[in-house]
Amino acid sequence: MEILIISGLSGGGKSKAASFLEDMGFYIVDNMPAAMILKFAEFCAGGNGRYDRVALVYDVRTASSFTELFGVLDKLKTMESACRMLFLEASPETIIKRYKETRRLHPLREQTDSLEQAVLRERELMQPVRDRADYIIDTSRTSTAQLRGELLRLFGKAGEKVGMSVSITSFGFKHGLPMEADLVLDVRFLPNPFYVEQLRNLTGLDSAVSDYVFSFQQTRDFLAKLEELLSFTLPLYAAEGRAMLVIAVGCTGGHHRSVALTHALAEFIRGLGYPTSENHRDMTRGG
Repeated sequence: MEILIISGLSGGGKSKAASFLEDMGFYIVDNMPAAMILKFAEFCAGGNGRYDRVALVYDVRTASSFTELFGVLDKLKTMESACRMLFLEASPETIIKRYKETRRLHPLREQTDSLEQAVLRERELMQPVRDRADYIIDTSRTSTAQLRGELLRLFGKAGEKVGMSVSITSFGFKHGLPMEADLVLDVRFLPNPFYVEQLRNLTGLDSAVSDYVFSFQQTRDFLAKLEELLSFTLPLYAAEGRAMLVIAVGCTGGHHRSVALTHALAEFIRGLGYPTSENHRDMTRGG
C-alpha cells in the first residue's frame, strides 16, 4: 500500500495536486486529523487492494499537534506500506495574490490583523512539517501543466506518461448539443447517406456508409484539414494541463456522417499517442 501525505501552505497548490493525484489513481481524503490517519491506514490495508494508493491532505486547519502527526508518520513507516509526505508552498507574494484573486478567506485571517500576517504566520507554523517532508514543490512560478508533470514524475506508475485523454463522440443536432463538449464540429455540409435508400438504415460504422461518405473529395479534404488542426492544437491543450478534451462531431440525426467522421478521427488521434475513447451518442436513436 502506498500512502502519501499532502501538506503545505494554504494557496500553495494542495487542491490542484490532489486533483491530479486522483487522476493518477490515488484515493483522496481531505482535511484528515492526524489522530485518524493511522486508523484509516489500517482500514485501507484490509481493503483487498481497493485502497492501494491513498493520499491524505493535512494542513494548518487540522494541525493541532505536529508531535502527533510525526508519531503517526513514524508508525506508518514501520507498516508494510510506502509512506511519503509532499509539501507544497509558494512565496508570500504569490499566495497573497492568489487569495486576492479568488477572494477566499485565509484559514488564519481571523486570528491576525492582515492577510500578509496570516500568510507569514502559517509559514512559521508549518515549518516543522516542511522539515519532515520527503518532497517539496514551490508552485510560485509553476504552471498547472508543470505541476501535473512533476507529480507524475514523482508518483506516477512505471510506464505512465504525461498525457491528455481525448473523448470523441458523434451526435445529432436534432437531439441537442453534448453539454460536455469542448470542441464542436458540424459536418452537416457533407453529402448525406440518409437520402440513399440502401444506406438509410445503416450507420457510419458500416463500411458501405463510410465508403460513401469518404467517396467525396470535400470529405477527404475536410478530414485532412481536421487532422492538421488537431495535430497542432492537441499538444497545446495538453501543455495547458488538461486531463481530458471532449470533441463532438455532429450531423443532423447522428447516424451516418458524424459517426463515420468520428471513427476516422478517433483512429487518427490514437495514432498521435493520446488515450482516446470513441462514443456514438445518437447512432441507435430513432427519429
